[in-house]
Amino acid sequence: MPISQDAETTTKPLEGVRVLEFGQIAAGPFAGSLLADLGADVVKVEHPDGGDAFRSWPPLTTGPDGDVFSENFASLNRNKRSIVADLKNASDVADLKKLAGACDVVIENFRPGVLPRLGLGYDDVKQQNSDIVYCSISGFGQSGPKAQMGAFDVTVQAFAGLMSVTGETGGMPVKCGVPVGDFCAGLYAGYTILARLMEARQTGQGAYIDCTMVGGLIGVSALQTSEYFGTGRKQQALGSAHPRNAPYQAFRGSDDYFVIAAGNDGLWADVAMAVGLPHLIDDPRFATQLLRAENQQVLAQLLQPEFEMQTSAHWLEEMERRGVPCAPINSYPDMLEDEQISHMGLVRPLKLPNGVETRTTAFPIAMTGFEFDIYRPPPQLGAHQQDVKDEWLAELDKGSDR
Repeated sequence: MPISQDAETTTKPLEGVRVLEFGQIAAGPFAGSLLADLGADVVKVEHPDGGDAFRSWPPLTTGPDGDVFSENFASLNRNKRSIVADLKNASDVADLKKLAGACDVVIENFRPGVLPRLGLGYDDVKQQNSDIVYCSISGFGQSGPKAQMGAFDVTVQAFAGLMSVTGETGGMPVKCGVPVGDFCAGLYAGYTILARLMEARQTGQGAYIDCTMVGGLIGVSALQTSEYFGTGRKQQALGSAHPRNAPYQAFRGSDDYFVIAAGNDGLWADVAMAVGLPHLIDDPRFATQLLRAENQQVLAQLLQPEFEMQTSAHWLEEMERRGVPCAPINSYPDMLEDEQISHMGLVRPLKLPNGVETRTTAFPIAMTGFEFDIYRPPPQLGAHQQDVKDEWLAELDKGSDR
């Protein structure tokens, strides 16, 4: 990252924090990865028969010895360690109880009730570890009429209203292409864990966190929910357009699509001048931002033929010259190879446990005193079984306060 760092003061902010992660697929592992990237010792608990199901997700990259490793799994599990435990085995559960007594944070995203039935719930762990911060991530919460409903990202997007405002007006329902239900839950879990961890360090009292996928999506839908509270109207999908700004959407040049965002009167005037339609600036239908939004379909019909006269590259150059926010509609390969992404250091080399050299995305926030690095490769299943027991339980046996 392009922030000047003093090598002598660069630290891992969460170094010394111990996290026991019962994480599967995305939401729990993503929360754990945020803490691991900042230096926490995150130990992933997996079933001995195959581990986290994410390990079987393609792309599966084959190493020189024929070993395969999932790059999807690697993306959310770098900087972690792995142990295995059969939750139906009493001896393994007893070992996990000891480890839970030696850590600062527990993260789990099983269906509600699974870990409490095994004696590994919050009430069980806090009896031996009063300052534990215990975070459960689920679709709909630990209680209530929908608590036991199965929750995958697409079903939560549908339930939370997200799919009703995604896609084209009158078209088929469309989910967001990124699993935002999982990842919003992971983000909310990550920063809430840190807030309660700070309090636990000050007071000696831990906390239980009930983090939900549906709650995360409602949390980031503040504009949509406040629109309903204020007007009583149900919003509709607008494609790439905006309910209160125009022109603020994708248009097609002679060869490809691009996006512009004329978010105020001055930028709108610049767009009108750029396309050679200056008379539209004084058109009463488009005199204010709200009027342009109300009449955005008519406005788009006037602008689109002009945009089709030149390439998208031409329009991007022209809009940038005039200071109008704009962007190409990149594919992920396009974005990952962009010079700005390179400048920000957001793509890093990653060596998988099977010896394959690949790439991954970095922790995306730059700050002084911290330099992101991959200090542990994504783990082989159960690779740290004895090391974790030796390190964590040895200190517990000595009566360490962790």
